[in-house]
Amino acid sequence: MPLGAPGGSRSFKMASPGLDIRLKKVNKVYKEGETITGFVVVNSRGECHHQGITLNMEGSVSLQLSAKSVGLFEAFYNSLKPIQLLNYAIDIVKPGKLPSGKTEIPFEVPLKAKGNKVLYETYHGVFVNIQYLLKVDMKRSLLNKDLLKQCEFIVECKDKEAENAKAKVIPFSITPDTLQNVKEKTNVPKFKIKGKLDTACCCISRPFSGELVVESCEAPLKSIELQLVRVETCGCAEGYAKDATEIQNIQIADGDVCRGLEIPIHMVFPRLFTCPTLLTNNFKVEFEINIVIVFHDNHIVTENFPIKLTRF
Repeated sequence: MPLGAPGGSRSFKMASPGLDIRLKKVNKVYKEGETITGFVVVNSRGECHHQGITLNMEGSVSLQLSAKSVGLFEAFYNSLKPIQLLNYAIDIVKPGKLPSGKTEIPFEVPLKAKGNKVLYETYHGVFVNIQYLLKVDMKRSLLNKDLLKQCEFIVECKDKEAENAKAKVIPFSITPDTLQNVKEKTNVPKFKIKGKLDTACCCISRPFSGELVVESCEAPLKSIELQLVRVETCGCAEGYAKDATEIQNIQIADGDVCRGLEIPIHMVFPRLFTCPTLLTNNFKVEFEINIVIVFHDNHIVTENFPIKLTRF
């Protein structure tokens, strides 16, 4: 019998309530010692019965081995377990029911490390990942599925030692004689590129800057690029795996540039993909800058500069 015809039957299924987390800070950036405040928002078309609503705040460091390092060291697998930095759980609503419509439940959670742990800055890398999450869990009856919502917030840490760090200009000169890892330097065209980096101890919230000049070059140039590289180290006393990967590459000159012309170096450090330089027992996060010279025949010359990132 068709649905809706006399004698037919209809079945209605109540839509699941909507669950959301809204923080009072729009940018979701917090520092250690601050209080994270916000609302758990429940939207329901009818009365919503539940078995309690719980808020969890979690922070952890996840470590991963690159494909080339897997199987090298048995001891790695113990040291690669996630490092828990904080873990709090609070019951914000006891079992009961919520009225139809929109319900906002306020919450406050202090941002403090667990025990003697230290909070590290939020960082999304390839083999090292530092993440902080708020999770809301609404328990429901057996016939209804539990509701879960999570929200990432960002932790920024002030480096106490960085206040004493002073900007020191780093002059450089790139010629065929300064190149390393080159088997036959006679095949490299004669060139001389000079310049300076304003500092190798960089504040992460300020642009990386400097300048370079192509004083002479026998072969035509195709491009000059600035490459930001992350160097992530995972391991323990028995051994470690170190991997360098590109974060971003910016072209600062295109084509066969004029000789003697000052070319500015300017790069903004990307949020989340960079953090203050970290050196711990289980992992390290370091950064380097490469100045990449591309000749017209696609030969590449690279000059490497280790840098330290801080926040002050």
